[in-house]
Amino acid sequence: MARNTPRNPSDGVFRVDKFVVPAASLPAFVEQMREIQAMFERLPGWRQKHLLTQFGGTGEFNVVTMVEWKTAGAMAVAQEIVQRRFAEQGIAPAQVLERLGVRSDRGFYIAA
Repeated sequence: MARNTPRNPSDGVFRVDKFVVPAASLPAFVEQMREIQAMFERLPGWRQKHLLTQFGGTGEFNVVTMVEWKTAGAMAVAQEIVQRRFAEQGIAPAQVLERLGVRSDRGFYIAA
């Protein structure tokens, strides 16, 4: 059975997003992910980030992002800030994914 909360407040929480990105859209998609993740570094509670592209194996997802936050609260605040910035810039993430032909699977994780 999965735990719903970290063992202790310093365990951290993770946002892991997996994407199926068509080859033609990969450069634009990766650049956009880099810009989004760069925002995180300036937000309170950010610990680390990874943007990974698949180079081998049989998995269907060819791009994975992972961001670690100090607490679930810090992650929630960051999400609000990023959503507000998207709105200010007129960016609709769902429309961007659709335009690029990207499918996603997103989730929140804690250490097992």
